[in-house]
Order: sequence, then C-alpha cells, then structure tokens
Amino acid sequence: MLEREELKLYNRQIILPELGLAGQEKLKVARVLMIGAGGLGCPVLQYLVAAGVGHVGIVDADVIDISNLHRQILYSIADVGKPKAETAKQKLEWLNPFVELTAYEERLNTENAARLINLYDLIIDGSDNFTTRYLVNDTCVALNKPLVFGSIFKFEGQVSVFNYQDGPNYRDVFPEPPPENEVPNCDETGVIGVLPGIIGTYMANEAIKIICDIGETLSGKLFSMNALDNSMNVYKITKQRQAISAPIAANLAASPDREISMETLRNWLGETPDEICIIDVRETYEFDDYNIGGLNIPLYELQESVDIIPVDKKLVFICQTGQRSKIALQWTESHLKNEKYSLKNGIKHNL
Repeated sequence: MLEREELKLYNRQIILPELGLAGQEKLKVARVLMIGAGGLGCPVLQYLVAAGVGHVGIVDADVIDISNLHRQILYSIADVGKPKAETAKQKLEWLNPFVELTAYEERLNTENAARLINLYDLIIDGSDNFTTRYLVNDTCVALNKPLVFGSIFKFEGQVSVFNYQDGPNYRDVFPEPPPENEVPNCDETGVIGVLPGIIGTYMANEAIKIICDIGETLSGKLFSMNALDNSMNVYKITKQRQAISAPIAANLAASPDREISMETLRNWLGETPDEICIIDVRETYEFDDYNIGGLNIPLYELQESVDIIPVDKKLVFICQTGQRSKIALQWTESHLKNEKYSLKNGIKHNL
C-alpha cells in the first residue's frame, strides 16, 4: 500500500510500536478537512501532510496579508495578496507529493458546510469566529463526524476533541456564542506569533491519534494553556445533550421554499393560528429569556421528543440564527410527515 519512498519518508514514525506500519496505512487512507488556513491551519496542515495523511481539504476564502506572516509561517512576503487555500495547497505539495490536496476558496456557510464536511472523515476547526465554530460543530454533530477544535487569544490557547466516540460536542462546553459586542479578535487584541504554532501542533497530534486509534485523546477534556506564564490545565467536560444520531441529508441548507420570513410566519399566525405549530429548538434558558411562543424542544432533545409534536399541523422550526432550525428541519424529514419550514435567519435578526 505504501510506496518505497513513502516508507523512507515516514520511517521515524513507522518504527514507533504504537503507530507502526498499520497506523501509517490508516494515515494514508484518511480524509481530513481543515477549516481555515491561517494561524492554526498552517501548523496543522504542515504536520498532517508531513505525517502522510492521504487526502487533505483546505477551506479558506481569505487572501494573505502582511500582518499574517508573524504567525502563519507557511507563507512568505512574496505570497501577500494571494489566496490562502490555493497557496497553502501549492506549498504543501512541495512538502509531500504523496498527499492529495484540495483547495476550497470559499467561506464555510450554511449553503456549503454539509456538502464539504460530508466528503471527509475527520474535521479540524481552525476558524477565528464564533459563527463558523458553531456551524462546524452543528454540522459535524448532524453528520456524525469527529471534530478537532483549537482556539487562540493573545497568549492563551485551547484544544479539544468533540463528537468523538459518543463524547461531548462544542455546545456542551459553550452552549451559545457570546454577544457580538463582546467578541474579541486578533485585529483588536493581538496574538503572540508562536501561540498558533503550539496549539496547532497539539491539534495535529490529536488528529493523528484519532486516525491511528492510538493513545488517549482530548475527547471529554478541554486543554488550556497560557504561553506567558507557562500554566497548563486540563478541564473535564461532559456530554449534556442527546446527539441527533440519525443521518441527515448531505446538504443542511434549506431550499428557498422551505425557509420563511418572520413576516410570513406572522401572517400565518394571524390567518390560521390553529394550523401552525412553532417549535423553538433553542436551549431552555434561551427560550425563557425571550420567545414568540410554541413548543420549546432543544435541538439535541428533538429525537426523544417526537411523540409530543402534533402530526396534524404545519411545523415551523425556529432558533436564534436559523442554523439549528435547518438541522431540525432536515432531521425530521424522515420522522415527521408534516409540512415543515425553518424561520430564515432566526429570531435574533427579527427582534
């Protein structure tokens, strides 16, 4: 299965009894999708490609800026202005010609998330915004894909493994994103250049352990470190919700005629209120804070709550941003025969 040159290339890890030839062959057939080719993506990609992961996808819509270079060391001054995904692909091909690389010069969104994630066995999230993190997590949960997560802030970094072997997912640790006006970013707060290298290397290590089925992963744990004072902590995390185990369709994006506006929903409620059932799939504390009525069934409790949903009404799934309601819509396709819709953009954008 491995060519002679590959055996030479990977010799120093093949001789590890924990990994061996069997582990190297698992790496060769593995399909890994890297979300983001920035600070975290660069070291993750370099180490996984060097390790011999056979198929690697790179999702990033950004171009290289000179301010990236102190931490995104896959790139150079000559690359400023070039697209990250394609540039990373070209450089990684020079590193290891035995790896198949695919660049996706597009931003991950509700229209393409399931399509892209469904093509790979393991997903690694190196994104720098909460919208993408929650989208990646929810899609991985829906499609039953393990997720390696990492984040950085100033001198601090975190790593975990989510949705792996019935372990917790990102929402078990961080149920909802913080308010937009409280979200920091590197442009405003800064980040030490070596930090993504440290955290990204941890992420690559977790990916290799998952692929080769060796060692102990960070599933059920959140690793946290501070590069300024060298403090490190590992926090135990537990699964809070029942995952949606049934597979959903390969595209989470609801078709235009399955998404309705708040105006349409209000018209329906005004004209035929007895024919409509709103199902709010947010967490209970979100529902208690603000709601527009209906049944409150958190997304990850939906599977066990089908019996309480009326079978003779038109269903409208709603959530905070419209993402969880799309997942609910897709999952219930094979479980409920009702006419079903998702509230476009969620109630957050309709207050």
